[in-house]
Amino acid sequence: MSPEQQQARRAARLAAVQALYQMELGGATSAEVIAEFDAGKLPRHSEAALTDAKGDAVLFKALIEAAINRQTTIDRAIARHLSKGWRLERLDAVARAILRAGAAELEQHREIPVAVIIDEYVEIAKSFFDGPEPGFINATLDACAKELRAGEAVG
Repeated sequence: MSPEQQQARRAARLAAVQALYQMELGGATSAEVIAEFDAGKLPRHSEAALTDAKGDAVLFKALIEAAINRQTTIDRAIARHLSKGWRLERLDAVARAILRAGAAELEQHREIPVAVIIDEYVEIAKSFFDGPEPGFINATLDACAKELRAGEAVG
């Protein structure tokens, strides 16, 4: 995969996280966030390394659709791997969006190695959080991968 393709996928992942956040907190619809992406309004982030490339529209749309259409399954998988006493609703909305996008990609894009997907979402988490959240995202997505990709050799 070329560096340009990698950047396009990275931009699509970041945009998907932002779109899921926007949908949850602002009530945007999937059609609205897909239109914003197509118009170049997503992703929005100050780190040029994440936004230099035009996002991969196919990956972005697939992540949004999977996160919505498979939300119950994805949320259950995430919730099963939270610390005792924690509920998905209790997590920061950005962390929740990162986990949902990551879990959707893990479940729906088996052609992409688990380690690549997890690393990408950990990097996104690092751009939003300075504390322990990236490690939490890493551990949770790793645990989800074992469930969502049952039967595969996972990390």
